[in-house]
Amino acid sequence: MIVKVVILFLVFMGVMAMFGKLRFPGQKRLASARCPSCGKFRIGKGPCACKKGKRK
Repeated sequence: MIVKVVILFLVFMGVMAMFGKLRFPGQKRLASARCPSCGKFRIGKGPCACKKGKRK
């Protein structure tokens, strides 16, 4: 009985790993929301704070 539970658990974890490697919609948009020079998330449509000269 325990062997069946362990095998089912391993199969379930393998299926979850396969789904984790898929690209979900919205990842490209989330990656483009980062500043290319400093890597921080940009809020709004304006330039990043590092390009304005207001770096903290």
